[in-house]
Amino acid sequence: MQLSDTMAAEFNRQLTMELDASNAYLAMAGWLDNEGFPGFSSWMQMQSEEERLHALKFYQFILDRESTIVIGSIDAPGAEFDSVIDVFETALAQEKAVTAAISNMYGLANAEGDYASIPLLQWFVTEQIEEEATMSQVIDDLKLAESNPQALLLLDREMGARGAPAPVPA
Repeated sequence: MQLSDTMAAEFNRQLTMELDASNAYLAMAGWLDNEGFPGFSSWMQMQSEEERLHALKFYQFILDRESTIVIGSIDAPGAEFDSVIDVFETALAQEKAVTAAISNMYGLANAEGDYASIPLLQWFVTEQIEEEATMSQVIDDLKLAESNPQALLLLDREMGARGAPAPVPA
């Protein structure tokens, strides 16, 4: 069952947005590494990979729905930040933009009666709740550690212990 032109355009836009997020997280990882935070950098590298896997999930769905893949342009991500907190606040803003886009797609799928898209989009709605909560918690932790270098070092090590991203369910 082919996607409508409108839904295909939205899915392709989301595919591009996920690839953009992957690049942004990789740039954040580079900044964190350059600033001496290998744990935060490792965490962001894994976040970058997770976003790439999300992009591939949209990619496959578009193909499965007999529609054409159209990847939009991806701008170079920002690479300068004021602090570790700034990195994670930027990441949270990005996740909120993704949440808004997913919610918009969900509403459009309902309006069009595209019930085949809803399970995929519901998975992403749930995923975005987790993404925003995680970023918010890291920001809260960073604010507590802000004036304590030892606490920041421990938090960096804790973030570096993150395991590889779980495979995205089919």
